[in-house]
Amino acid sequence: MRLTGTLTALLAAGAAHAQQILINDLSFGYQGRLSPVEARGKIPNFAIEGTRKPQVLSNKIILTPVSPGNQRNSIWAEKTLEETEWVADIDLRANGPERGSGNLNIWLVNDGARQVGQNSVYTVGKFEGLVLVVDAHGGSGGMLRAFLNDGSVDYGSRQSVDELAFGHCLYPYRNLGRPSQVKLRQTRDVFKVEIDGKLCFESDNVSLPTGYNFGITAATPDNPDSFEIFKLVVMADKQPGGNSGSNANSGGSKYASRQQQVPKRTSSNTNKQRDSTDGFDDEIPDEDPDMFVTSKEQFEDLHNRLQSSNHQLSSIYRSVSRHHQLDEQRHQEMKKLVADLKSDLGKLDEVQSLQQRIRDLEKEVRGLRNDVGKKMRENERFVKGYLSDHHATLSQTIMDSMPGHGKLIGFFVLTQVVLAGAYMGYKRRRANSPKKYL
Repeated sequence: MRLTGTLTALLAAGAAHAQQILINDLSFGYQGRLSPVEARGKIPNFAIEGTRKPQVLSNKIILTPVSPGNQRNSIWAEKTLEETEWVADIDLRANGPERGSGNLNIWLVNDGARQVGQNSVYTVGKFEGLVLVVDAHGGSGGMLRAFLNDGSVDYGSRQSVDELAFGHCLYPYRNLGRPSQVKLRQTRDVFKVEIDGKLCFESDNVSLPTGYNFGITAATPDNPDSFEIFKLVVMADKQPGGNSGSNANSGGSKYASRQQQVPKRTSSNTNKQRDSTDGFDDEIPDEDPDMFVTSKEQFEDLHNRLQSSNHQLSSIYRSVSRHHQLDEQRHQEMKKLVADLKSDLGKLDEVQSLQQRIRDLEKEVRGLRNDVGKKMRENERFVKGYLSDHHATLSQTIMDSMPGHGKLIGFFVLTQVVLAGAYMGYKRRRANSPKKYL
């Protein structure tokens, strides 16, 4: 019973994955190479144009180079989307200098190559459809915004188109070192956008009509970013019991189916039928065992049912393989992040060592300052003491060399007496001298 339940669950999961069918004419990059070798730089079913034609490599297209700037390039699907429920995956990467900038625009619009061309949302005129814009809007680290237009609004003539966005989310897309996955999903009930498996926004008021073209444009300023596109994969959600169309490589049909239809047995005495919501493409109705009369009929029925189970198990295996590859990729990314973290931690050890050296140097400078201050105070005291002693000795010497006050007074008195005697002798001599008359 447990084995039966497990097998039923696996078959149901395989059926769920079988619901999405790749549309070859609107996709590239899903087989490892963007274009066949004989295509010589062209991608089948897509038109590539630009200021300088983008470079198509084996695994990616460089929509805008890192140099020179002022580039406007585009890639447009030549065929239209004719499904009402679909999923589109775009793997992109943006690299550039520290202050590089630019914008990447993902379009689903009517007659995109003619109506939009190489324009961005900031320079396009009137268009009919949807555009997702990835840029560093408003100085943020990165943002994805969504805009709708029914063809009546001229975006190029508006001073600011920011107010027209109906959905947005922050996403630092620059210099991640890995591609970023942007997924658009349109179902009967909701339109949603995811980035790297996380929901960006969703709306139940958006339903895009058929007949639109997918396209990607990029525009860069003088200091540009390099925008790289790794893949654009568009898949249709096939309704249970519906016809998804034949392979795109056979004749003129447009869609690719990876399922093979197993012949179904019919009977006029139809009994219990499978629920049409089980999602199996190889649905075989239940039959009454009494209707299988011969061994050949029994063998055919068993063969058909085993073949159907084998198809579903193969689908499960492919799904598990894809998830395993994705897990391996994420494991390698995690290993790289851990290695980078260890490297950063090593730098932190160096910073701690530098801080310790700075603290030791600070201690040495503080000790040197104390020693210098101490020496300066000692020298100051020595100089003061020496000058004090010298001044005292000099004062004493001067005092000892100066004459006494008594001698000085006697010298002045004696001088006055001598002068007075000389004056009196002069007066007497003059009085005794004979008078001369003319």
